[in-house]
Amino acid sequence: MRDAVQPILVLGADSPIGLTAVRELGARGVPVIAHGRSNRALGRFSRYTAEFVLETRPLAQWLPGFAAARGLSGVMAVSEGLLIELSALQGALPGAAHSQLGDCRVLSPDAAALNRVLDKPQTFTAAERLGIAVPQSWQPVTAQDHAARAARLTYPVAIKWADPNAVQVALAEAGIALEKVEYAADAGQLLAILRRYDALAAWPLVQQYCPGYGLGQMLHMAHGAATLRFQHRRLREFPPSGGVSSLCASVPLSQHAPQMARSEALLLALGWHGPAMVEYRFDPETGTYWLMEINGRLWGSVPLAWHCGAHFAWESYRTSVLGERGPGAAPNRQRRARYIIPDVKRTVLVLRDGTLPISQRLAAAVQFWLDFLDPRVRYYVWSLRDPAPLFGDLAAIVMRLWRRDSV
Repeated sequence: MRDAVQPILVLGADSPIGLTAVRELGARGVPVIAHGRSNRALGRFSRYTAEFVLETRPLAQWLPGFAAARGLSGVMAVSEGLLIELSALQGALPGAAHSQLGDCRVLSPDAAALNRVLDKPQTFTAAERLGIAVPQSWQPVTAQDHAARAARLTYPVAIKWADPNAVQVALAEAGIALEKVEYAADAGQLLAILRRYDALAAWPLVQQYCPGYGLGQMLHMAHGAATLRFQHRRLREFPPSGGVSSLCASVPLSQHAPQMARSEALLLALGWHGPAMVEYRFDPETGTYWLMEINGRLWGSVPLAWHCGAHFAWESYRTSVLGERGPGAAPNRQRRARYIIPDVKRTVLVLRDGTLPISQRLAAAVQFWLDFLDPRVRYYVWSLRDPAPLFGDLAAIVMRLWRRDSV
């Protein structure tokens, strides 16, 4: 067992995801060094942060030396981009002798497992072998008659990138925004979206639209089994057509238990180690679970799991750094969690949507305010035990608005 007083580095403490990891570890007495790409990083303001490091260079240029100088017990990343960089600094599973980080534990899967999870076709193939339903998909390629193929599809369809990280740089260089998901009601709309990417000769994946609601099953995998499980339902998203979860609710583990077992089997088949969310669209009318994707990392709604007592960052530390085996502490309460800024933006969009009945728009606004009175609701950033990140975030928002208005 390792000395628990050795610090751990959390890469990507800019977001509520990284902030949650800092809180989980710091509250248990682990010295946390929070890394951010700007001085506005939420983790910088947390009472549980022992040290903040601002660093924008690629990890290979600074992390090996930093790990040695600080005597890190471990390092974890909370975004896919950082996980990809981190996986390149180790040759095998966490703790490999030939890791470029020496004795520091790398709390991430190996590069091969990460690539399998990021590659949606590989994920879907593995899922189908286990009897998990996957939406029909079409990956447009060069020298293909897109119009003819689009005419044969059943609409509506969802359009999303199979691997957003692989195209992020190319899209930015072309001045094209990275869209999480878009929808097309007919072939004309689909072809208009696809033409946006013709200059890149690379196109997003087109998927069958799946009815139902978003159900996320979260598992931490270690030593060939799930050591922690949690699940939630999406209640609101920004944008409303699909995107970031702005309000979500925990779901008791007694529900959807057979599907949870399939999710665990899928992660085992992919050789996964660490936390992951298996994301579905669940159709209550047919009982079908449509696999959407696997988030091979701490996911956007991980603050909800934290509020419910399911601590996935700690679980990674417990199993990888401390080397403990056996199941972790199960969630012990039911909660809801809100991501306020996206929830505000969502409410504004709904109010401005002239295609919706006025009664529906007003109901959305009333519900937005009523949720502040719901005793089940907690927040992605605000915590009475750790209030400073909210005030740091508000100050950064005011500063950005002031600079924009003064230009």
